[in-house]
Parts: sequence; structure tokens; C-alpha cells
Amino acid sequence: MNTYSDKKDSSYLLPELCLMAEMSVRTVRYYMQIGLVSKPEGGTRAARYGAQHLEQLLLIKKWSSAGVSLERIRELLHGAPAPLEVKPQQIGSISVCTHLTVAQGVELVIDAGKAGWTPEQLREFVRQAIELAERMKNSQDA
Repeated sequence: MNTYSDKKDSSYLLPELCLMAEMSVRTVRYYMQIGLVSKPEGGTRAARYGAQHLEQLLLIKKWSSAGVSLERIRELLHGAPAPLEVKPQQIGSISVCTHLTVAQGVELVIDAGKAGWTPEQLREFVRQAIELAERMKNSQDA
């Protein structure tokens, strides 16, 4: 079975691209129509998409989940400088946060959506935070 990393330099059909980006075909076509995603190689049903298209879709997904408007996403994809505009919390809005206990009395609250982190970045942060807490505890015990 091929993984994403195996196919990084390959090209994909639209359904494969949509599956990897976890988006519907309709949504991807809309993003192409409004110019957020580059046009594919070829046309019609034989059109092929590459790593660039997947990267664009993943960035759109990350930024839109952080509340960034499609217009701002267009600016960012075409080289406008960060920082991102994050909408302030509205009264009655709901957010999902991760509470990570790294040691007795030490808890981190992480809103990965606001941070703009990928799941891999969040896992790496958690791993490093736990390692740091263990090193500090071991240095206290020594």
C-alpha cells in the first residue's frame, strides 16, 4: 500500500487528491474555480494533480479551520506576509482545546486550531513537553 510519503513526487487523480486532503470533490473544484488552488496538468477526467496541489489544499484547510477568510487565504497563498488574522472569540462560541498534564500541578491548554499546528506538530510538542518535565523532575531528584 502506498503512503503519502511514497507518492510525494507522484501525480494524482482528483478523487485521490480529495481523499488525501479530506475534502470533497466539489470543495476542491470550488477552490480551483476561485483561484485558491492551481489548475491541474491536463484536463477533464485525465487531469493530474501534484504535491503542490495537496500542499495548497492542506494550507487552505488549516487556515480556514483557524477562522481565516478565503480572501486572506488567497493573499497568503500568493506570498502575502503573515501573521494570520485570527478572529477573536465571540460570546457563545465553542472551541475545543487539549489539556495536557505534563507533571503534578503543570497543565498546558492547547488550541491547535488557533496555533495553526498540524497533528504531527502537536504530537511533537506534546512529546517534547513531557520530556522537559521529566528532565526537570529528574534534576530535582538528583
